[in-house]
Amino acid sequence: MSDLLEWMRAGVGEMLDDLGEYVRLETPSDDRDRLAAGREWVVSWITRRLGAPASVRTHSGAPHGDTVVVEYPGSGAGTVVILAHYDTVWPVGTLAELPFSVDGDVIRGPGVFDMKAGLVQAVWALRGLDTAGLGRPPVRLVLNGDEEIGSPASRPVIEEACRDAAAVLVFEASADGAVKTARKGVGLFDVTLTGVEAHAGLDPTAGASAITALAEFVLAATALTDLAAGTTVNVGVAGGGTRRNVTAGSAHAGIDVRVADEAEAQRVERALTEWRPADPRVGVRIDGGWNRPVMARTPAVADLYERARTLAKDLGFDLRETAVGGASDGNFAAALGVPVLDGFGAVGAGAHARTEHATVSGMIERAALAAAVIESFA
Repeated sequence: MSDLLEWMRAGVGEMLDDLGEYVRLETPSDDRDRLAAGREWVVSWITRRLGAPASVRTHSGAPHGDTVVVEYPGSGAGTVVILAHYDTVWPVGTLAELPFSVDGDVIRGPGVFDMKAGLVQAVWALRGLDTAGLGRPPVRLVLNGDEEIGSPASRPVIEEACRDAAAVLVFEASADGAVKTARKGVGLFDVTLTGVEAHAGLDPTAGASAITALAEFVLAATALTDLAAGTTVNVGVAGGGTRRNVTAGSAHAGIDVRVADEAEAQRVERALTEWRPADPRVGVRIDGGWNRPVMARTPAVADLYERARTLAKDLGFDLRETAVGGASDGNFAAALGVPVLDGFGAVGAGAHARTEHATVSGMIERAALAAAVIESFA
């Protein structure tokens, strides 16, 4: 393993060339044509680096990005699944303002941290094993183009690809270097309120204000937050009404819910769907639901983390773990009961921000560690 780490260090220039070429392909979640170009480049590059795969299957994600499943044979107790997304939050044109660059240990560029460096590390891990002549298990790479918008099309593909996995490694960015062994579940709900319009001055009692009801709802929803239980409820979008002298006939709000366990998910959903305004003339409709299930730190997840932590120690560095409020495609895999280790990707900071960056040293260490973990299943 120490030789493999040295091999990664020796090849880091080529690794960075791969990353630079990848980052220079802008792949925003809302541009299907650019996502298609990015997906085609990724499959071609993987083939160039690892040789022809046993199979490549593309699943349509229209109108969003497609999901591609790439299979490589191997020997071992089961298949290791690599999850990575190739879409980013950055609109076309960001590259001109935030070009790919390497300055010492710092790598910048749109999507470099979340999560293009992660996929490069994963492929170089496999390449390192092949170059060293080390065994590896069957490997399945699942690459989707709709993760940043909630994986609406790719979720069933991900679940099917992970169902028989011996382990799932999610190459999302790390949390200050720590891997993620627990993630919260995410609920996305929308409330629509329908009131009765009236002249606010001439006939103030004839109307039923949807905005007044919205104010009641916002207070009731946010009161569901229970920080001790790991539950947060955020009303992030709200609006309504037509003119200031008209009793508001409509109002709406968008709610983001994060929970650490299923019991809290049920409590919050029940409270939201059962809520009613003080004025019975105001109608209520609640839409939406749970976008991603909870990723719990199960014994299987804990065992996989301990395996990775031990191998990291053999390579000469510590591997920490953490629980985070954000969700990923790892949540889908974990809900199936398979071992998942998330945040296996870039070391750096600034996801979804113009300060986004990864580190060269982190890429070297994580690629070597990924190789060690994958090889341990051979």
